Amino acid sequence: MSFQIILGSASMARRQILADMGYEFTIMTADIDEKSIRMDKPEELVMVLAEAKADAIISRMQSSELDGGGDQATLLITADTVVVYEGIIREKPSSKEEAWEFIKGYSGGQAGVIGSVLVTNVKTGKRRGGWCSAEVYFHVIPDEIIGNLIEEGTTLNVAGGLMLEHPMISPFVEAVIGTTDTVMGLPKELTEKLIHEAL
Repeated sequence: MSFQIILGSASMARRQILADMGYEFTIMTADIDEKSIRMDKPEELVMVLAEAKADAIISRMQSSELDGGGDQATLLITADTVVVYEGIIREKPSSKEEAWEFIKGYSGGQAGVIGSVLVTNVKTGKRRGGWCSAEVYFHVIPDEIIGNLIEEGTTLNVAGGLMLEHPMISPFVEAVIGTTDTVMGLPKELTEKLIHEAL
């Protein structure tokens, strides 16, 4: 069955993962205030945020009549990722100081990552979603590396300031329990399953 995919995310890592999965897609971003949405449980938070992103993009598509015309199904993929450190949910750092505090905390320690995926069939309204988790264990990360990483600025755009794939950080990753694509923001196996279920 032929279908179009819209990735509802500006994340470079998610784009890369979806392209690696062999899909062609267009990109639309949901400009929502993520910090206004609160949940106590990280699993609930990532699902609610993925739903809010999908709702925002779909309402924008409807208002501009971009409903993926024709007979082809259009699938919208939205996702959200949070880091859980010592029981506390971490989203994108709000400042360089916070990014420093986040990364310094991971040094010689561990962090949990919870990532959601939601696939919405824009034509039928059918939605399928789920979440995955992973644990990341770190070697000690030198202050100089943390400083360089923060100056570069990329860590401010990712949940918990955590970027495993970054060449400055990857040498200090001791182990990942779970999949690296979950940590990067789009678990492949779950995404594939949900795409087929939403069609």
